[in-house]
Amino acid sequence: MKRGLLRGTTPVVKTLEQFQLSWPRKINRLQVQELLRLKFIEDKANVIFLAGVGLGKTHLATALGYAACLKGHTVRFATAVDVINTLAAAQSTGRLKQELDKYLKPTVLVLDELDDLPIDKTSADLLFQIIGHRYECGATIITSNRVYKKWPEIFNNDSTLTSALLDRLLHHAQTVPIEGKSYRMKDQIES
Repeated sequence: MKRGLLRGTTPVVKTLEQFQLSWPRKINRLQVQELLRLKFIEDKANVIFLAGVGLGKTHLATALGYAACLKGHTVRFATAVDVINTLAAAQSTGRLKQELDKYLKPTVLVLDELDDLPIDKTSADLLFQIIGHRYECGATIITSNRVYKKWPEIFNNDSTLTSALLDRLLHHAQTVPIEGKSYRMKDQIES
């Protein structure tokens, strides 16, 4: 079997089998299992995991990326902060196009933690370039702990840019909301 390539700062390899689908109070199990068929890649569509901290967004995004690699797709995994820092540094040294290509060329881009920090206008524009160029050209998986109506807070309260980004991102997308308590805190919660 030809295997794809997983690049970037990937967390530990995760699979759906390792994920306890019974833990979250609310998750569409059938939707998650259907995503593992990877049709969204063929459709050049997006997957967005929306959940609070510790509910498995990164685990599920990584599992999809890993499954894509096993099917021969190229995958890049990066946190939003790493992408912004990399692109900002590249822009200042005249290497923006080369760095953008690293996020545009893979069949699947996993963009993790799109919510950690408020993003300034320049950084928001850089992320928009990735989302805009990948629109209908490649599959993107995003994790965030903010519902869509709060995304302007991520993007420097620029509602125009946020609307344009969401328009492209959600046109061909599946949103997977997850609700419950942090899995990592379960031992402390149960004590």
